[in-house]
Amino acid sequence: MGYGGSRKDAGERIGQSGDGGIDGIIKEDRLGLDTIFIQAKRWQGSVGRPEIQKFVGALQGQRARKGVFITTSSYTAEATAYAGQIDTKVVLIDGQKLASLMIDFDVGVSAAAIYTVKRIDSDYFEEA
Repeated sequence: MGYGGSRKDAGERIGQSGDGGIDGIIKEDRLGLDTIFIQAKRWQGSVGRPEIQKFVGALQGQRARKGVFITTSSYTAEATAYAGQIDTKVVLIDGQKLASLMIDFDVGVSAAAIYTVKRIDSDYFEEA
């Protein structure tokens, strides 16, 4: 998506046991002047407000101003409303938006079929 220069340099996965609620870091620009923190959840059910509040707390612990919370499922209305009313900028990406971004930026996907659309070449049929 244009963050941090090359795809390799754009971010870093840090999530593991005791990660403090942060799963990854994205460098917003090539110089690394600003950082976006990531939380990712692979869930079946909807992510609720308490999970977003925990993430916001983790952001505050990092003195971060921006975060992205990604889930393979969806968000409750309360979670969405909460993210929209707090001072810390938190972007919520649900499973449908995640799939769309993956396709748009060719991340984790590959072409299954390519179609060629042909048109008549009128020069070929030039009258003599």
